[in-house]
Amino acid sequence: MAFKRKFTPKRKFCRFCADKSLPLDYKRPDVLRDFVTERGKIIARRITGTCAKHQRRLTTEIKRSRQMALMHYTTVHSTDVKKKSI
Repeated sequence: MAFKRKFTPKRKFCRFCADKSLPLDYKRPDVLRDFVTERGKIIARRITGTCAKHQRRLTTEIKRSRQMALMHYTTVHSTDVKKKSI
């Protein structure tokens, strides 16, 4: 019995290597939000497809953006989520 592959995953690529004009800067939280989950976790490079060099820099820039209060650390800190009232 021959084995056939039913699903071939799409090849992942680094967005920053492909598009040199895309800035990787802490002052651009709109770009950085694509690499952070709703809960505030940084998404791994095996999922996003970024190369190791840009993933290290991306992590640093996300942390800088959080420190400068341009991005939230967690969902509890965001204004969208309402806290439970006791």
